[in-house]
Amino acid sequence: MRALLRRVGPPLVLLLVVLGAWQLYATRSGISSATLPAPTEVATALWDGRDALWTAGRVTLWEILLGYLAAVVLGVGLAVAISASRLAERAVYPWLVVSQMIPIVAIAPIIVIWTGFDLRPKVIVIALVSFFPIAVNTVDGLRSADPEQLDLLRTMGAGRWRRFRLAQWPAALPFVFSGLRVAAALAVIGAVFAEWVGASDGLGYLILTYNNQTATADVFAAVAVLAVIGIALFAAVSIAERLL
Repeated sequence: MRALLRRVGPPLVLLLVVLGAWQLYATRSGISSATLPAPTEVATALWDGRDALWTAGRVTLWEILLGYLAAVVLGVGLAVAISASRLAERAVYPWLVVSQMIPIVAIAPIIVIWTGFDLRPKVIVIALVSFFPIAVNTVDGLRSADPEQLDLLRTMGAGRWRRFRLAQWPAALPFVFSGLRVAAALAVIGAVFAEWVGASDGLGYLILTYNNQTATADVFAAVAVLAVIGIALFAAVSIAERLL
């Protein structure tokens, strides 16, 4: 319990301080609630709009999970291919880096035109936003395997798959999970981008709707739900890392 308090206590205290300062400023400064609602107003919006937030949150969560899973498969698959072949590394890795120079927000409308307004463009955008840190960290992790251990396994007759399973993949796991944690945050951002481009449901669509109505407290409520989804995904990755 003492260790848990040392770990959880400081961020909770900081959160309470920030919320208290926010509440004090919003209520005493005379600022309009349409510009900056007080935390109590956001809490009221969360409760009053719980049905709409719950419905939209389930849609966005499903998009995030599918896109994140696609990013994991794409990122790890590319990393394994790059680490297994020098030719693949020279051919693919530079384009992997170049792909991140293209703003996903700019090409998201094109993806919608190609695939339609269903679930597919959201999953594609989330995967494109999220896969890069997974791929790069996995490549670095696979390269970090002990060369002497690999030489020993090769001397003992271990094939490429066994060397990968016994030496490279265990060495890469900490790097893989570092990429997965970063990708968990990016997946939530990608979901909002995708829903802003073309959607009829979801938290991103709800934020646009509330923003057009100048319902700022409701916008903050939707953002709070997005934050909870991101924190939950990050925590799930951390638990998986601890287990593995």
